[in-house]
Amino acid sequence: MSSSNDKSTIIAQISDIHVGSVHFVPDLLNRAIVEINELKPDLVVVTGDLTTDGYRKEYSFIVKYLDQIKCKNKIIVPGNHDSRNVGYLHFEEFFGDRNKVLYLDGLTIVGSDSSEPDLDNGQIGRENYSWIEERFAEGNGIKIFALHHHLLPVPGTGRERNIVNDAGDVLERLIDSKVNIILCGHKHVPYTWRFENMLFINAGTVSTTRLRGNTRPCYNIITITEESIKIVRRYPFGEVVPILDILRGYLESIVPTININKELSREE
Repeated sequence: MSSSNDKSTIIAQISDIHVGSVHFVPDLLNRAIVEINELKPDLVVVTGDLTTDGYRKEYSFIVKYLDQIKCKNKIIVPGNHDSRNVGYLHFEEFFGDRNKVLYLDGLTIVGSDSSEPDLDNGQIGRENYSWIEERFAEGNGIKIFALHHHLLPVPGTGRERNIVNDAGDVLERLIDSKVNIILCGHKHVPYTWRFENMLFINAGTVSTTRLRGNTRPCYNIITITEESIKIVRRYPFGEVVPILDILRGYLESIVPTININKELSREE
């Protein structure tokens, strides 16, 4: 956990759990939870698709899993699978509002529901733009926006079909709000983009074998200090792979584009 000496903030991001799927592997999720608890993060973000069909029984199972994460600060947003079969009503019952905000010391995080009932594609919606902008205006420090669907295309995922319908309008408002980091999931492929002064951090699936190409189940750990932002990709039972170590100032001024998707090194 962060300490008064290093003033770091540790964020764990997991996504696309898919409880109820034939591809769901409980051991992967259990192991990820153990690893996350060992890190003692300051914040856990779950970027959607907790369930497979949005049924109440699936929600009751995922609640038991997520309750095992020993972190008092959690932001959980629904995915397209969670809104199937009117599942968004169960989401509200178990996890509260589908749009939420959390203010921590030096950190503002806004979570938004990008799902559309019974559709794979997503949308934030014009009716939510002002609310999002106002929440960021009230916060300070590093600003993070979390949603399920991706706002930029993700390589290695085939034909682009499921980007947020109003991605352009959303991006404009996030840029105006000086957002630093966007967390998302959906495609089960981990990737990181730098666009304008924002980092787009896409998480893979943490606990299913529904994978594209050579990807593996994984999740992200983000460490924010006064000087830098570090991202590592963790594979349950496997490697810890550094992905990015960038000065915070790089998100406050235009600098030459760098390739931030090559694995820097591997360590057991």
